[in-house]
Amino acid sequence: MEEIDLNFTVSKLGEGRITSPISGVRFVTDEEHMLYHSDFRELKGYLDAGIKPPCLEKAGPREKIYFDPANLTCGIVTCGGLCPGLNDVIRSITLTLTRQYRVKQVLGFRYGYEGLSSKFNHAPLDLTPEAVGAIHETGGTILGSSRGSQDIPDMVDTLTRLNIGILFAIGGDGTLRGAQAIAQEIARRGLKIGVIGIPKTIDNDISFSQQTFGFDTAGSEARRAINAAHCEAQGARNGVGLVKLMGRDSGFIASFAVLANSQVNFCLVPEVPFKLEALLQALEERLAQRGHAVIVVAEGAGQDLLAQTSECDASGNVRYGDIGIFLRDRIKEHFSQPGRKVELKYIDPSYTIRSLPANAWDSAFCLLLGQYAVHAGLAGRTDMIVAYWNHQGTHVPISSAVSKRKKLDPEGWIWNSVLAITGQPRHLV
Repeated sequence: MEEIDLNFTVSKLGEGRITSPISGVRFVTDEEHMLYHSDFRELKGYLDAGIKPPCLEKAGPREKIYFDPANLTCGIVTCGGLCPGLNDVIRSITLTLTRQYRVKQVLGFRYGYEGLSSKFNHAPLDLTPEAVGAIHETGGTILGSSRGSQDIPDMVDTLTRLNIGILFAIGGDGTLRGAQAIAQEIARRGLKIGVIGIPKTIDNDISFSQQTFGFDTAGSEARRAINAAHCEAQGARNGVGLVKLMGRDSGFIASFAVLANSQVNFCLVPEVPFKLEALLQALEERLAQRGHAVIVVAEGAGQDLLAQTSECDASGNVRYGDIGIFLRDRIKEHFSQPGRKVELKYIDPSYTIRSLPANAWDSAFCLLLGQYAVHAGLAGRTDMIVAYWNHQGTHVPISSAVSKRKKLDPEGWIWNSVLAITGQPRHLV
């Protein structure tokens, strides 16, 4: 049995009593669930104890819905850093609401939660099928974004004033915590407003979701940066290509980009500590053997080697030191003696990756997530996110999704595959 809370019960505003206006689809019943565990050994403990295994509610359209679409106004907000696929999700939500459910008005709140705050006075955008027609072809978000929290009661006042029935909040951990606080204030007031989160993080670190949108695009673009680093390293005597990728607390982008490339010699991730001296010694050996090397480091790796700070960003995250610049300078310093000099090229593609349009896989994934979110909202679900588990859409309470960040397992198959393809020592300590 696992110690983490595996209660995935999703809150409802009420029972669905209105016949859905959509047709020609397979409706999902409330009895359909996905098993959390996929390994029989994990399930066996529950079965032997006569306990129902943990399950997640399956996403999809319900035949009976809670809201009357003809009298419904919905809102969409995007928060936090940019991510490939934001416009795709906005478009999917808008088109599903207006074309499938025939909702008359969809409002887009500008610049994150600022758009719900009365003190900023940002006028919402009217999201029509025409307004979102081609937005999936460009990166970023047409709604704009911002970091940081706003006054929760004030935001709920805005939702009430505009007669919003469902708020769709697209963002990462901080955004979802804000959405949870909004849902709790709504419940405290006894209002019937749904809050549905669509998790957005290219770091792929949201718990209880197999994957988040933007991750696939990020991995593909990161591969291009690694290819460039490899070419530069090969083209020089003692050439070193150093690439810093995103990943504050989770090394998924770095690991998958390395697996997709297979030309990297050292992959450094937050989940696996390393010592600078051990890395430099291993790098010396690699250069002596092959004459060039490629290093990929996730932004959250090696933070214990840097000066610590208590300063936080607008989202409440502690500001991390720049491990890429640190390694660049320390490697150059270590190999500064005559006859040992390296030719190091440093590449940081972070903002290039964040601002890209979604690739084909992510675009399709965003379409599905947007549809799942609308189906959940119309069915009266609230204080939840739409997630992806065992290749199926699911509903997860926001409290579960933000309970902890998903991290790479140092003993799992992904990291073991990274070690195999890079040939780096298992322990750089």
